[in-house]
Amino acid sequence: MTTFVDRVELHVAAGNGGHGCASVHREKFKPLGGPDGGNGGRGGDVILVVDQDVTTLLDYHHSPHRKATNGKPGEGGNRSGKDGQDLVLPVPDGTVVLDKAGNVLADLVGQGTTYVAAQGGRGGLGNAALASARRKAPGFALLGVPGDLQDVVLELKTVADIALVGYPSAGKSSLISVLSAAKPKIADYPFTTLVPNLGVVTAGSTVYTIADVPGLIPGASQGKGLGLEFLRHVERCSVLVHVLDTATLESDRDPVSDLDIIEEELKQYGGLDDRPRLVVLNKIDVPDGQDLADLVRPDLEARGYRVFEVSAVAHRGLKELSFALAEMVAAARAAKPKQEATRIVIRPKAVDDSGFTVVQEEDGLFRVRGEKPERWVRQTDFNIDEAVGYLADRLNRLGVEDALMKAGAVKGDGVAIGPEDNAVVFDWEPTMMSGAEMLGRRGEDHRFEAPRPAAQRRREKQAERDDAEQEYDDFKPF
Repeated sequence: MTTFVDRVELHVAAGNGGHGCASVHREKFKPLGGPDGGNGGRGGDVILVVDQDVTTLLDYHHSPHRKATNGKPGEGGNRSGKDGQDLVLPVPDGTVVLDKAGNVLADLVGQGTTYVAAQGGRGGLGNAALASARRKAPGFALLGVPGDLQDVVLELKTVADIALVGYPSAGKSSLISVLSAAKPKIADYPFTTLVPNLGVVTAGSTVYTIADVPGLIPGASQGKGLGLEFLRHVERCSVLVHVLDTATLESDRDPVSDLDIIEEELKQYGGLDDRPRLVVLNKIDVPDGQDLADLVRPDLEARGYRVFEVSAVAHRGLKELSFALAEMVAAARAAKPKQEATRIVIRPKAVDDSGFTVVQEEDGLFRVRGEKPERWVRQTDFNIDEAVGYLADRLNRLGVEDALMKAGAVKGDGVAIGPEDNAVVFDWEPTMMSGAEMLGRRGEDHRFEAPRPAAQRRREKQAERDDAEQEYDDFKPF
C-alpha cells in the first residue's frame, strides 16, 4: 500500500460569493420604505499551510478534489450573508506549488508558511448598497462572483542539511540508523529504501538533519530505477555524502567507478555542482573491505575529496564522520546570506492605466479584457433590464465605450467581454439603450417615486370639490 507520496495533482475550488438581495422595507403606513437588501457573503479561500507534523502528500493522492464553502446570500432588513469558511490544507515543509505547465507558483519552506491556491469570490452588493441620489430605490442586486478553480501540482522536496547518495545496498540506511534515531527498513537486497528517510544528528553544539535517498543506478536522471522520482529531495541539501560499498559482490563494480557513475547522474540532473562533497567508504568490517578501502583512498583524496572509512554494523569511524559533517554544515550555514525582513512592495498604478484593454480579433470581433469589466459582467443578472442599464452605466464611466470608438468599432459590431471560453457577446450600440430607460433615466425606477395611494385619493377628491365650486361660480346668477 502506498504510504509515501511526494507528487500529486490537486484540484482546488474556492467558494462562490453569495448573491446580493433586492428587498424593499415594508412597515405599517410605509408600504415603500426604501431598499434594505443586504450584501452576499464572501466565498472561502483554499489555503496551503506548512505543517511540521505532515510528512507526505498521501491525503491529497487519495482525495485530490478540495472545495471551500460558498458565501451565503444577503437578506432583507440590511442583513448581510455569512462569509464562506476558508479551507486550510496542511502540507509538508519543502512543498513546491506549480501550475500544470511546470511554472513555480510558490515554494513553501518554514512552519506556518501559507499560499492562497484559490481565491474566494466576492459577494454581490444588495440594493441598499446600490442606492444613490440618482438611484434611490434599485430594483435589482448584484450577483456573487464565482470562486477560482485551479489545478496545481504539489511536489515535496525534503528539507535536510545532508543527503546520503549512492548505489542500492551501499549501506545508506544502516548509516543513518546509527548516526541518528531514525529506524529505516534495512535488508540485504537492492532498493530496500523506497522513500526518503530523515534523521536528526547532534555533534557537539551542532544539530543537523540527514536524509537517506533511495539508491541510484546508471540512468537515474532519465528515470531508471527510483532516481528521477527522488532526486528532487537532494536539491535542498547543503552537503552531499557519497556512500561507497567496499564489499560489493558485483565483479564489474568498485568504489571509484560507483562514484563516477553517481556524479554523472547528479550532473545530468543539474543544479548540484556547487554542493560540497564528502566520501564514506562503508563496510570496512567485511573481509577484504578494509583492503579495498586502503587501495582506493589515495585516488579519492587526489581528486580533492575528504574520505572517511566507516562500518555502520561495527560502529567504527562514526564519531569522526559525525563531527566532520557538523563542520561542513556549520560552514554551509555561515555562508548563506542572512535573511532580511519581508519588504512590503507597493506598485502604484500608472496614471494612464484604464484597467482594461480592447483588441480587435481576426474575425472582426472586439474583445474587452480587464478585471473590472469581466467581474461586472459576472455580477449582472441579464434578466433584469435595470441591472443591464446599471452595467452599461459602469462600463461607460470606465471608458469602455470611448475605447471601442477609438479602436474603430461602429454600430452593430460584435463586442465580447471576457475570455474566449467564458465571454458575454453582444452587438454594440453607441450610448447603449438597455431598456431600463423606459423606467426613467438610466438606473432609476420611477415606480418608487409614485405618490402614496391615500394621498392620491385625497388629491382626487379635492380636485372634484374644486371642479364643483368652479362650476357653481360659472353659473351663479349676477
